[in-house]
Amino acid sequence: MILAADHTARGMLAVGKDPLAVANRYTLLDNLMRGLSVPGVDGVMASADILEELAWLGALEGRIAIGTINRGGLKGALWELDDRITAYDPDHIASAGLDGGKLLLRIEFTDPGVARTIEMCGAVTTKLADQGIACMIEPLPYLKDESGRAHLDTRDEELIRAVAIASGLGSSSAFTWLKIPATPRIAEVAAATTMPILLLGGDPGEQWQDVVDGWERAMREPNVRGLIPGRALLYPHDGDVEGIVATAARIVHGDGP
Repeated sequence: MILAADHTARGMLAVGKDPLAVANRYTLLDNLMRGLSVPGVDGVMASADILEELAWLGALEGRIAIGTINRGGLKGALWELDDRITAYDPDHIASAGLDGGKLLLRIEFTDPGVARTIEMCGAVTTKLADQGIACMIEPLPYLKDESGRAHLDTRDEELIRAVAIASGLGSSSAFTWLKIPATPRIAEVAAATTMPILLLGGDPGEQWQDVVDGWERAMREPNVRGLIPGRALLYPHDGDVEGIVATAARIVHGDGP
């Protein structure tokens, strides 16, 4: 059960109808501290600016810490799918003693930047595996609109293809995890890989119960091992961070003793 907080590093600040919901760093850190205080939360995934502040606050003691890697594909940019390393690199993930690195891999079949991103993701996967460090890949299918801007392709068939591509990256898959959405056809998506999977959350707004129901269904799949949501837990529509985080933790770990 990991909290994702790397959105700001590529300019994603919106939640629901508020375009700047995540912009206030003090609110973000406060919400992260509240979320990390909930029993059953195992760690956080973020860029260095956030992980370092959480470490200074003592919030990472005994927690999993994952560094995000490629944040160069800025939200809404024409080069968005040419997603380069602008945050952590494998060497600094190792030297900082982090538990893993996370890559975003968006698959679209007309943008040449995607080929560079795939090549980079393969090289990073290999380098992290060589150091015995987990590599978490988030493969997502994308399309482009008439203006050339990228948007998520919600077809499960294309997500299955993206999962298959991500599973084959690098010279070793021994340390590879995948981060994917809990789609209605999650059994087919999860069966496209033997890698362990964590489920993302997205921005559900007031439809958070649908997301929770999807997580519960998906956790029945043998290689789905947990959750790594961000805005769905840190910016719930009712403001009850602890409540929704506790719900997510129970889905992953059960009710406990």
